Amino acid sequence: MAELPRRLRPGDTVAVVASSGPVDPARLERGEDVLKGLGLDVIVGSRVLGREGFLAGPDSARVVDLQAAWCDPAVSAVICARGGYGATRLLEPLDWDAMRAAGPKILLGSSDITALHLAFAKEMGVATLFGPMPACALLGDPEGPEPETLDHLRGALFEGERAAPVHGDRVLLPGRAEGPLGGGNLSLLAALCGTPYGFRADGHIVLLEDVGEQPYRIDRMLTQLLQAGSLDGAAGFALGSWVGCGDPGQVLDVLTERLAPLAVPIIAGLPIGHGSPQFSVWMEADGVIDTQSCSLTGLFRDPEGAP
Repeated sequence: MAELPRRLRPGDTVAVVASSGPVDPARLERGEDVLKGLGLDVIVGSRVLGREGFLAGPDSARVVDLQAAWCDPAVSAVICARGGYGATRLLEPLDWDAMRAAGPKILLGSSDITALHLAFAKEMGVATLFGPMPACALLGDPEGPEPETLDHLRGALFEGERAAPVHGDRVLLPGRAEGPLGGGNLSLLAALCGTPYGFRADGHIVLLEDVGEQPYRIDRMLTQLLQAGSLDGAAGFALGSWVGCGDPGQVLDVLTERLAPLAVPIIAGLPIGHGSPQFSVWMEADGVIDTQSCSLTGLFRDPEGAP
């Protein structure tokens, strides 16, 4: 199991950075207020509102913000403002020696941030949090944050709290599985296949989710991962949201056809990924799939031993 960072306490400082796509200033401001409402001191990277085409500024600027935040001893968590595209471009230029020397802390993000989750696990052996981001709709909406999303984030993020189990809506293959949670956004897993940061299941419960990908593309990406051996040794599968991915029944048929031959427990319909609500889960921390309750339960324990 990866090293577990200390979870947050009220008054901790968190840094918001833009590792991927351009950030909407108004939405970011609202999301920042949500984090402050949780009792956190928030600093925003100096380059968060940069823009270069479909990126939040040049790679060099995004690397500087991310690395400076991680290496700042006053910062307890680094929170990615949004996903989009671009995190994969940062993996080579990051100074991993400097990042390792800074010690473990929390990384929070999802979608394109899957690339950072995989790289942080490989290079630093630290557990990271897959969850909502401040410049995205569920936290930065003008009507306020989505309540279930915020409550579950609080439970996952803060010391002494415990996030509720995440329940799906159907069982594709029965059974019980335990292991560290891995995977993330399917498109990013496929994009990193064959790179030094590619995912290997090897005893993991594998989270899969995506947005805006038609069933044939989901089939193609799963086939790529299967043929590359990336899913060999999976303990089980936790399937999240597939927003905008065409006919839900066809998506489920594709997932079942490609994954059921692996003969491990599979649950589907978990509110993790791009849907609403969006629950938070710790990557590389131990979890349990129980198909009797159609649930994924995280077993994160604070380093001090508190539940």
